[in-house]
Amino acid sequence: MHHFAYIDQNLHCESVDLAAVASLYGTPTYVYSAATIESNYRRLLAGFPGLDVQICYAMKANSNLAILRHLHNLGAGYDLVSGGEIRRVVAAGGDLQRSVFAGVGKSEDEIRLALENGVFAFHVESEPELVRINHVAGTLGRVAPVAIRINPDVDARTHAKITTGKSGNKFGISLAQASLVHEAVAKLKHVALKGVQMHIGSQLTATGPFVEAVQKVLPFVSELKRSHDIGYFSIGGGMGIVYQDALASGRAEWWERRDQAQRPITPESYGAALTPLLEPLGLKILLEHGRFMVGNAGILLTQVEYLKRASGKNFLVVDAGMNDLIRPAMYEGYHEIVPLHRDTSRRAMVADVVGPICESSDCFAHDYQLQEVGEGETLALMSAGAYGYSMASRYNSRLLPAEVLVKGSSFELISARETFEQLIANERIPAFL
Repeated sequence: MHHFAYIDQNLHCESVDLAAVASLYGTPTYVYSAATIESNYRRLLAGFPGLDVQICYAMKANSNLAILRHLHNLGAGYDLVSGGEIRRVVAAGGDLQRSVFAGVGKSEDEIRLALENGVFAFHVESEPELVRINHVAGTLGRVAPVAIRINPDVDARTHAKITTGKSGNKFGISLAQASLVHEAVAKLKHVALKGVQMHIGSQLTATGPFVEAVQKVLPFVSELKRSHDIGYFSIGGGMGIVYQDALASGRAEWWERRDQAQRPITPESYGAALTPLLEPLGLKILLEHGRFMVGNAGILLTQVEYLKRASGKNFLVVDAGMNDLIRPAMYEGYHEIVPLHRDTSRRAMVADVVGPICESSDCFAHDYQLQEVGEGETLALMSAGAYGYSMASRYNSRLLPAEVLVKGSSFELISARETFEQLIANERIPAFL
């Protein structure tokens, strides 16, 4: 569910007419719904009744300070993967003591930063990393809380670039090696085993892979609980969102019309499948979702620059490019594209919706059908709240877009559009030129 809908034929985010946002802040601009984020957070928690659940938001999906503060106010911790993300949480007033530090390449400086800020636990992905954490903790005179990340060798049946739980992926430790790492922990003075973690990928659309992975890891978790009295089991994140027909999916009747076999995964079906497996453990359960929390809570506003009619092909050239939203170019990702003003009297048109960048991959949709639109009109790319702005770049010396947060009838700029002066601020021409 989300809070984007047409009211009097004008697309709104909650109670805000998005035409007003585009008029005030221009395009390309990301717009996020605070109500959608809150609804997603509360539904995910409610999906595991009777369990001690902590949500650690995977902030790589969207790390704007306002989004982080909003989730902190709701009670979330964070799933961190860099020193920069640790600093962002601190800047947003978030809670590191409810947050976990993941990633295969933690540097000494990042480990030190996490320890100094009281991170809840490190999710360890290799024995060399465990040794490094022990060393850094020793220099600080501390004991670092750690959890072993297990790679369960489960096919998440998602895009190859975002699967993380197969034996050929760089992530985690195999179950065959886990006992050796467990033994290594016992020999190190400056680490303490606190839990077990797993994560098999992103944009999963069925509960089956989650269930299979949990079932494979459960015996190891149970053994560590008996031998080390660990306190938690993190089952990662990865729950997918609706990209196809995304605008309609915000309405309750859309979900009701779908038969059970067609319904996408929901927090309720996800929790119902996993709670019976997790409840007997008696452990705190960590959930590390990112895309689910913010994906359908955001859109990208873009203006049509040209309607180009070529031989047998129409091109809608918009002012957003693959540097603003790279998912279609990088992952073949689909985003529904809709006009801000819906006019049922207009004819339908079919066009490739493309950006201004000098790459053929700078295309948001091929042969896409929408109402006839022209130069100066504004479109919305739906389901763009995750891995949109956070993966944006300055390719072609294009300025980073603006970001706006909506709450009810109020909206505010939470990241100003980059200026050219900011673009070149760190560049220098050497004296010998």
